[in-house]
Amino acid sequence: MCSSDLPDLTSLPRLADTVRAAGLVPDRRLGQHFLLDPQILAAIVRAAGDLSGRPVLEIGPGPGGLTRALLAAGARVTAVERDPRAIRALEPLLHAACGRLRLVEADALALEPDRLMEGGSYAIVANLPYNIGTELLLRWLLDARRVTAMHLMFQREVALRLTAEAGTAAYGRLTVLARTLCDVRRTLDLPPGAFSPPPRVHSSLVSLEPFAERPDDPLIEALQRVTAAAFQQRRKMLRSSLKGMGVPVEQLLGPLGIAPTARAETLDVATFLRMAQRLIELRAATSETISTKRAR
Repeated sequence: MCSSDLPDLTSLPRLADTVRAAGLVPDRRLGQHFLLDPQILAAIVRAAGDLSGRPVLEIGPGPGGLTRALLAAGARVTAVERDPRAIRALEPLLHAACGRLRLVEADALALEPDRLMEGGSYAIVANLPYNIGTELLLRWLLDARRVTAMHLMFQREVALRLTAEAGTAAYGRLTVLARTLCDVRRTLDLPPGAFSPPPRVHSSLVSLEPFAERPDDPLIEALQRVTAAAFQQRRKMLRSSLKGMGVPVEQLLGPLGIAPTARAETLDVATFLRMAQRLIELRAATSETISTKRAR
């Protein structure tokens, strides 16, 4: 029965029965590890805060466990799934959702979230496929401008990289980019046994909330260049790793008080932002010099 209230999902079969009836054997090639425990699913949704009436993008719903929890919390869900078996398994949920669920059969890597989620702001809540989770996050950080929050399940290694501090082994390019653009917190840890099938690693839910003021695009582009060079061979000193930046390394680092013998993993996020700004200034000065010479 559909009404203005929350959809009634009580008539749906148990998630385990849905998986069995649909023959939805998890495909490791798709990074599928299903969450079926209603208590864990509810905890993930609680970590996302008040979702009542809010548009939410979910990637890789599988049999629909997290989708059910999101709908029960009042969210309006757009679920992107590339596995046709899962699409068929989700059809009963689609009918029970009373118009609050949209299913999109597609590869998430081929979609632009802001275009898919027409209108205003939205959140992303997902138990991401492990094999594409980091790539999706990087794309969203750089291109999804209307996202108000992301609550994403990763393998623990990725979660530790996202929340690492400078000077630690997990600290790297992903850390710098994510923490430049978002407040990042690890909000829930899960053992392998929470999933079906159990992965070989522990998992963590990470909450990323974009800052109200976003650095402009040229600064983000410069930050990507600096971090890519600096962390490509993280044990190298900066005087070696930054040689390919197209500007003299001593002019890039000297005015900022950064020793050329320093290594990337020792520099905090704010220092990388200063380096990116300095790179922009040096490139602008170089372009101006070239233009002046040509004018002569």
